[in-house]
Amino acid sequence: MEQITPDLAAGLAYEAGAFAALLVSEASCALRHAFFGERQVARIPGLPRDLPLRSIESVGVIGGGTMGTGIAIALLNAGLAVTMVELREDALARARNTIGKTLARDVNKGRITADEADARLTRFTGATTYEALAPVDLVIEAVFEDMAVKTAVLQAVEAVVRPDTILASNTSTLDLDRIAQAVADPSRVVGLHFFSPANIMRLLEVVRGAKTAPDVLATAMALGKRLGKVSVVSGVCDGFIGNRMFEEYLRQVWFLLEEGALPQQIDAALEHWGFAMGPCRTMDLVGQDIGWAIRQRRALEQPDRPYSGVIDRICEMGRFGQKTGKGIYLYADGRTPSPDPEIETLILAYSEEIGVTRRAISDEEIVERCLLALINEGLRIVGEGIAYRPVDVDMVFLHGYGFARERGGPLFQADRIAAPDLARRIAGLAAGRNGWAWEPAALIATMAAKSAAFSTLNA
Repeated sequence: MEQITPDLAAGLAYEAGAFAALLVSEASCALRHAFFGERQVARIPGLPRDLPLRSIESVGVIGGGTMGTGIAIALLNAGLAVTMVELREDALARARNTIGKTLARDVNKGRITADEADARLTRFTGATTYEALAPVDLVIEAVFEDMAVKTAVLQAVEAVVRPDTILASNTSTLDLDRIAQAVADPSRVVGLHFFSPANIMRLLEVVRGAKTAPDVLATAMALGKRLGKVSVVSGVCDGFIGNRMFEEYLRQVWFLLEEGALPQQIDAALEHWGFAMGPCRTMDLVGQDIGWAIRQRRALEQPDRPYSGVIDRICEMGRFGQKTGKGIYLYADGRTPSPDPEIETLILAYSEEIGVTRRAISDEEIVERCLLALINEGLRIVGEGIAYRPVDVDMVFLHGYGFARERGGPLFQADRIAAPDLARRIAGLAAGRNGWAWEPAALIATMAAKSAAFSTLNA
């Protein structure tokens, strides 16, 4: 405890020293990185700032599920007219009811006036046929995550909308270029990957296809700004920026379970480090069945990159998370997770079945492996040109995945570690169990040889 002194000069000197120390702290540097990063990601390399944009005042949303309804609310809140097409009358009625309840809750909380809520509802139109989309400026499909379903929907929409109407897909993992090939003019197709709940989450991944027109991409970014989103451009790859990285993060989480950790330890370690929610809780919230479906598809497409089977055993029991009352955790009240002895028994039995001798795993190892998995995949994504800059990766994780703002993001952390040390740590993991998962991103060796910071890449 510093002593109070009547000496003004000494007091000012103390304040200056304390300020200087805070200025170079991790949190201070990370918060400045986040502040400027949110502005930097809005600038698209190679596109002129005066590029004429397409006018977007009316938007069609296809699908009245959780995602489609959230997108519709976000659009209404931004002053846009929305036409929702949902082929089932009952689903359309539920979507309309959810929108009304959400706006009423905003009125009750003093966020908007009753007149404003009424005005937003007036701008909403529901329909059960695609013909209702004829006059809109943009269509966003938010249907089931299946290639055949999405391509069929866009083909049907293209037949009724204007030639200049932008066609957007909310796909979270599928190949946007394959989706775009299904329509006559792929230049007007762009990805708009919203994060659930779409009216609350600030991240919007704007996916540029191989043939997406420059003005379509720029218009999509301008729409994101109007919606109050932090919009980040991603190229086309399986999972784009965020979900592709999150897959490698989860791969390590499931391996940690079979090697000796338990779900509550993993979640607690990562939440203490700075994540808003641990991975086991996150997947229970999102729905374990969603991850299960992705793993089943990837098992066919990437058989050389297996996951731990322990999470699939949990899914095979029908434990999909909060929506079923049971996932990795129990949800007695439908919302609050509590450890389940049955799952602990399953995890221990699985380790024995595959011949793994369980060991004590420290919180530090949990954080190290999960963080380095994000960093390594993020650097691959930058190296491949999927993300323009490292800061783009960081903004995705700050605004879409609960990465602590005062930690800056995965690639901000990569610079704190520095390329030479990062190469050493990953090499150590590559020499261990499941070392195949730790092939280092090429950028690590490149930047280590130069003793250069990752933040200088394409800055």
